[in-house]
Amino acid sequence: MRGAEVLSAAFYRSLIRSDARLDYDRVDRIFAGAEQAEDPWREPLAAARAAAAALQAKRERSGALVVESEEPEFDFDEHGNVIDVRGSVQTESHRLIEHLMIAANEAVARLLAEHRTPCLYRVHERPDPERIARLVDQLASLDVPTPPLPASSSEREHMTSTQAADLLADISRRVDRHVRRTGHGRIALGSLVLRSLKQAYYSPVNLGHAGLHSSAYCHFTSPIRRYPDIVCHRALLSVVDGGERAPRAGELAELGAWTSERERDAMVIERDGDKVACAFALQRLARDLGSEHVFAGEVSGLIGAGAFVAFSADAAAAPPFEGMLPVRRIGRDSGPREWWELNEQGTVLHGERTGATLRLGDPIEVRVDRIDAIRGRVDLTPAP
Repeated sequence: MRGAEVLSAAFYRSLIRSDARLDYDRVDRIFAGAEQAEDPWREPLAAARAAAAALQAKRERSGALVVESEEPEFDFDEHGNVIDVRGSVQTESHRLIEHLMIAANEAVARLLAEHRTPCLYRVHERPDPERIARLVDQLASLDVPTPPLPASSSEREHMTSTQAADLLADISRRVDRHVRRTGHGRIALGSLVLRSLKQAYYSPVNLGHAGLHSSAYCHFTSPIRRYPDIVCHRALLSVVDGGERAPRAGELAELGAWTSERERDAMVIERDGDKVACAFALQRLARDLGSEHVFAGEVSGLIGAGAFVAFSADAAAAPPFEGMLPVRRIGRDSGPREWWELNEQGTVLHGERTGATLRLGDPIEVRVDRIDAIRGRVDLTPAP
């Protein structure tokens, strides 16, 4: 590589030999100067760090989306019980691996496209213009800076998907800056951005990846956990005379649809499993802290019946828990019952009697009222 430009790529069947266990935590300690890198991997790690930084800068210039997600990480005891949970945050070591994997996936996809070898591409189509217009409206209702839409209604109606993709990339950068400046709202605002996107899927037709601003992209780097990666490995090995037959083109459309469906099923199962595991961890934590403990959180979602709140026992940590705060609980000790109405954008609950508001991303303090661990459900009450 020269800077962020891949000058050449080599592909061959190989075996991996691990000389050291460089997990994310250890690499972050090295980058922070708390631990020394050792030979023989000192220089390759430094080169990888420089390449990742250059790729990050290129992505920002190219108009790729800026969206950071947070996922729970669990600790279990010897009996399989959840004993701790924490929200994971993306560090420099995570971003290093992400950028290098993206570069590898793009290199494989380009080679297969050049050779016209049948494979499964990871496709992410450009967003619908009307979804972007709604996203701008939602963010404006929360006083989040957004780029201007086309001036006239006619221009907005005829906005192309390319224009919408460019707008969305700009919006994602502005949302990221807003969250960093205010210190809250990443979960809720990031969710609004993600919901404006089309869902990525697997297809034998290369339609590009709008989210990454990539003209050719495939999933290649995780063949032990994703079947599409195995398909791409077989296709690649057929190109480099690695002893594999290329996938049959006629089978890939059905296979792409099937693997996309399985991915969506797995996401639902994972999300439900995380909720259950988090509820069990919260149950243990709530017993230790007591029923009157106040948790710091922020509004992560809104419906007419109430607010979803992401919260943590440590205000400085990423919130691993989420619960439901019903509107009937809000303001119930301050006179007559308040009636709450959700605005058209789905971003603000308005109290009709007092004029109070509850907005996506707002900081809020709550107490745990009830935990249904089997169902992964947590009910909350507002802290006074």
